[in-house]
Amino acid sequence: MKFLKKLLKWIVITIALLIALLYLFDYGYIIRGAKIVYFTGHNTAFIDDYPYFENDTIKKGTDPQPWPIHKNYNSVEPTEKLIKVNNDWGTIAYLIIKNDSIWFEKYYEDFGKDSKTNSFSMAKSITTTLLGKAIMDGYIDNLDQPVSDFYPQYNDTKTTVGDLASMASGLDWVEHYTSPFSVTARANYDDDLAETILNQKVIEEPGKSFKYLSGNTQLLGMIIEKASGKSLSNYLSESFWEPMGATDDALWQLDDSKHKLAKAFCCISSNARDFARFGKLYKDYGKWNGKQLLDSSYAVKSVTPRFPESPQYGYGWWMKDVGSKHFFMMRGHLGQYVIVEPEDNLIIVRLGHRKSPDEGVGQFTRDITVYIEEAYNMLGYDL
Repeated sequence: MKFLKKLLKWIVITIALLIALLYLFDYGYIIRGAKIVYFTGHNTAFIDDYPYFENDTIKKGTDPQPWPIHKNYNSVEPTEKLIKVNNDWGTIAYLIIKNDSIWFEKYYEDFGKDSKTNSFSMAKSITTTLLGKAIMDGYIDNLDQPVSDFYPQYNDTKTTVGDLASMASGLDWVEHYTSPFSVTARANYDDDLAETILNQKVIEEPGKSFKYLSGNTQLLGMIIEKASGKSLSNYLSESFWEPMGATDDALWQLDDSKHKLAKAFCCISSNARDFARFGKLYKDYGKWNGKQLLDSSYAVKSVTPRFPESPQYGYGWWMKDVGSKHFFMMRGHLGQYVIVEPEDNLIIVRLGHRKSPDEGVGQFTRDITVYIEEAYNMLGYDL
C-alpha cells in the first residue's frame, strides 16, 4: 500500500511538472487541445467541436431563401457503393443540387438539414471570397498589394495578398495535422493566434509555386479585417450570408474571448444547404439572383490554376478532373466538400467525420472521386 501511495504521488508530481513545463515554454495550448479532443473521447479534431471554443455569429438576414426542391426530389435511391462509403467514412450529410434545386438529400446519425458542423478548410475558400469582396469594395487595391502595406514586419519581403490566397507566400510553416507541437496545432488551440501567425517568416521566394499552408489564409483573414475595419463574421454576413439568403446563423471559431480573432483558415460551423450557396455563387460567376455580389473576373480567376505545374489550386479553390468533367470545389480536413460542375449545373455536398486515407498534404483523396462518380450514377449521367 505504501508503495502504491508513493507511486501515485510521483505520478501526480510528474504530471504537474510536465504541465508546468508546457506552460513555461509556451506550449500551454497542448493542454487545451487535449481537453477538447481526448477528454471528449476523440483522437483528432471533430466536426461538432464548436461548443468548446469562443465563436462569432455570422448572422442570417431577414429574407431567407431556402433552396427550391426538385420535382424529382429523393426519387432515386443511393447506389450500393454510396451507401457503403457513407457508412465506412462516417458521412452525416450528402446532397445533390441539380439546376439550383435539391435533387437528392440524406442525413445520417442525429444530424439534419439544420445541424451545424465544422467546415474545417472549406473556410479558406470563404476567406478568399472575402478577399475578392474587399477588392471590390476598395478596401484592398488588388491581388498584387503587398502584405507589408498591412503588416510592416513583412517590409523586407515581396509577398502579396494574392500570394496568400493562392498558397504561394513562401512562409515558414509546416502543415502537419497529427503532431501536437506543430504550428498547425498551435494555430487551432492557442489563445493568441495573431502572435503565432506574425512570428512566421518568409523563407522562400513568394509567387513562384504552390505550397499548401494554413498560415497563408490566416494572415489573409487578418489583413481583410484590418483593411475593412470589420470582423470576418460581420463582413461575411453583410457581404454574402445575408444577400445569399442563408436560412440559419452560422458560427466562426475565435482564438479566445480576449483577442476574438477568427480562425480564417478553418472552422465555420454551418449546415450543408448553406455551405452549398458558395458553390452556386461561383458557378454563376459571382452573381446571386441577378445581383453581382462578387466580381465575375475574380470568381473565374479563383477557380483557375495559378501555376500550370499545380493545376489543382487557384485562389482558395481546388480543381479536379474526373472523366471528361472539370470540377472545382471547397475542401475540409475530414471530408467536407462542396463540389461544382458548372456545365452540368451540378453541386454535390458531402459532410462527415472522416475521409479515405490521406495521400499527402495538397493531394486529393479517393473519396472525392467516389462521391462524384456515385452522384453521376444516380443521375444517370456519363462522366
